[in-house]
Amino acid sequence: MATKNISITEEAYDRLSNLKKKNESFSEIIVRVTGKANLRDFFGIISKKKADEVSNNIKKSREENRKLSEIRYKKLIRGLK
Repeated sequence: MATKNISITEEAYDRLSNLKKKNESFSEIIVRVTGKANLRDFFGIISKKKADEVSNNIKKSREENRKLSEIRYKKLIRGLK
């Protein structure tokens, strides 16, 4: 595996060091903290009630956007006639 040398500030080094697990290399911690999030990592971070509220707001917003798109489309068609 190829390696690269980097320079970081003492503050950055200290922050990485504080996040480091036992027997974990600095490369491993960088990969761990910058890795892609797994959807399961977010399970349970908001209540069911709040999730339902967000979902309903998204549905309302999509419906409003659909209606506005229809209005714009109709105006565009009328303008072409």
